[in-house]
Amino acid sequence: MSGRRGRRARRSPLPSDRSALDRRLARWRRAVEIRADWQRHALRSAPADRAAAEAAITALYARVGAPPPAFEWVDSPAAALRSVPASTAPAPARFAAVEHRLASLMSSLRERLGDPLGDPLRVPEPRDPPSDPETALRSGAPLRPVLAEEVHRALRRRIRDAVAGPVKSALPGPTGLCWFGQHEVDWIAHCDVHRRLWRFDDADALEPWALLARSAGWWWPREGRCVVAERPAAVRVEPVPGASTGELRLHAATGPAVRYPDGWAVHSWHGTRVPAWVIEDPAPERIAAERNVEVRRCAIERLGGWERYADVAGLALVGAAPDPGNPGCELHLYDVPYRQSGSSVRLLLAVNGSAERDGTRRRYGLHVPPWFRDPVDAAGWSYGLTGAQYARLLRRT
Repeated sequence: MSGRRGRRARRSPLPSDRSALDRRLARWRRAVEIRADWQRHALRSAPADRAAAEAAITALYARVGAPPPAFEWVDSPAAALRSVPASTAPAPARFAAVEHRLASLMSSLRERLGDPLGDPLRVPEPRDPPSDPETALRSGAPLRPVLAEEVHRALRRRIRDAVAGPVKSALPGPTGLCWFGQHEVDWIAHCDVHRRLWRFDDADALEPWALLARSAGWWWPREGRCVVAERPAAVRVEPVPGASTGELRLHAATGPAVRYPDGWAVHSWHGTRVPAWVIEDPAPERIAAERNVEVRRCAIERLGGWERYADVAGLALVGAAPDPGNPGCELHLYDVPYRQSGSSVRLLLAVNGSAERDGTRRRYGLHVPPWFRDPVDAAGWSYGLTGAQYARLLRRT
């Protein structure tokens, strides 16, 4: 029997299989276009379309049986917090308020748009999300979980977590019950994808929410009154190095990463929210006085790195030596003018033994006890070793 005849023939896709795959791929590519469009809306910094936003909010009030509110426009979420009244009603009355009725309306909408496809907004988190959605679809993965991961969760990470989260954490107080307008595109885009690709009967219920995400910033609905914030005047983001899924993070090296028309701003260094001085005036004396180690790290990087900081701060060099755990690199040990957790420390500068996601090897500073005078002993201490034991390492990581 010939090898060809003896081998079990590989099954070729049937025409119907190919048609189903083609439909899945076409829907996926359309979903990518829709996702990109919503991401652009989320990052827009043009003035709000006030007429469109007010029409959408009025329509939502009508859906919960409330008359049109009086509108108050403010130039930032921080300004809104000074304007939104705190609720003084007892709990049962609060939960009957217009904002809670709107929350129930939104929850009901998401469930109705999800149910025809098995409630995709609540698909369990995948253990191993596909790195390449098209490859996953060609391998037989169902479209629904791919859309949940690559539209809903992807926009949640890129917008709600990476942009709205830092803005919210920078506010001078709790937000109360509010909606994020342009920063709510994660669930809106996901519902919009299903509305456009599968044409649900009641999909028009999504339109007021979608119009708000296209038209305005954050908004606070209350009985008879709605406070609406303008969109930011500037939003600066960067791709996360080494990420293959389009992840973003706030970053601006010379000013605010998010700035609102009234001047209220959020500063961020490669995704870490920092005080304004870190970006605009990273002076050595400010760095020395900073108690938060992450803020201090960002300020030192903004200044030009640890070696630059050591130079401009006039740190006294205690000792230098080749790094036996990292051939070709040196260890430097310095006295520092600040304390760590209330105790005196010294600063050990070393090069990371492992490459970053972008292929570079970062120089970093490590605080060590003040009694070390030999940088090799200090490096060994960071690994729980003596200097002699560390010196025998082939290479550290």
